[in-house]
Amino acid sequence: MNTKLLVLGLLLSVNCLAAEKTTIRIGVQAAGTVEWEFPVLQDALKAKPSDFQLDIQHLANAEAGKIALQSGAVDVIVSDWIWVSSMREKGADFSFYPYSETSGALGVPKDSAIKSLQDLKGKRLGIAGGELDKNWLLLQTLAKQQHDIDLDASVEKVFGAPPLINEQIKQGRIDAALNYWHFAARLGEDYRTIIDGRGILQGLGIQERVANLGYVFKQSWAEQHQEALKHFFAASKQAKQTLCSSDAEWQKIIPLTKVDDQAAQKQLRQSYCAGNIERWGEAEQQAAGRIYQLLHKQSKHVLTGNSGQLQPGTFWSGN
Repeated sequence: MNTKLLVLGLLLSVNCLAAEKTTIRIGVQAAGTVEWEFPVLQDALKAKPSDFQLDIQHLANAEAGKIALQSGAVDVIVSDWIWVSSMREKGADFSFYPYSETSGALGVPKDSAIKSLQDLKGKRLGIAGGELDKNWLLLQTLAKQQHDIDLDASVEKVFGAPPLINEQIKQGRIDAALNYWHFAARLGEDYRTIIDGRGILQGLGIQERVANLGYVFKQSWAEQHQEALKHFFAASKQAKQTLCSSDAEWQKIIPLTKVDDQAAQKQLRQSYCAGNIERWGEAEQQAAGRIYQLLHKQSKHVLTGNSGQLQPGTFWSGN
């Protein structure tokens, strides 16, 4: 009888522990780069169970993710701190934890005569993300500061979705492409980079490596699940480091990249790993504030909202 009670007690204890796991509902774009690390992360959780489990929900695009977060359909998405700050200005309690600093790149065919921003005058420039794309706004700011060029008026702009921009430059319908980093990498070795997102920021006097994308969640939710969230962040970082250090693990996720060209695969991995966040302290967050001010001015407040400063609480300070 005592043995039966002991076994029953152990079973109840195991069930209670399982029930106490925090389920983190994370919304990710289908075929997005964030999805690459989840197979590695899930394998790690099977090998060494943690106090959280993931419920991965695939979303059509970035806007769908924002809607899902606002409605409470998911707990976490990947987005940028500009949006977080604008939402906090409106009363929301979203907060941001850094994920990657990799942004976009301005690319041209390898044999193009375009060597610098000055050479873009009169050219057809493909731009992913629309008029309010952060790379486009910052590139305009850099052209004005360094060369006194009104890039918006100097080029023939062609806006489109990232895959379309790549097709346009491959077909010779545009002269240069300002695209998201993973689409720029997909162009392969027949194209070269004029300047990337980090180069743009350095040209603007910002030397700190500032996260471009991060995990976004409600501050109130995070305060209730601090330990599980901290362990998720650590596991996410470790999964990314594994993909960057283990060729065998990288090979497993190549089908998710949907890239067959080996040169493009190599560039994708290099760019992905270059985005690892090594530091995220006061200096980097102050640099983010300076970037915010540049974007606030260049977008005429449309991108950022009315506030000229990042909202307090934009960056998650939980331990």
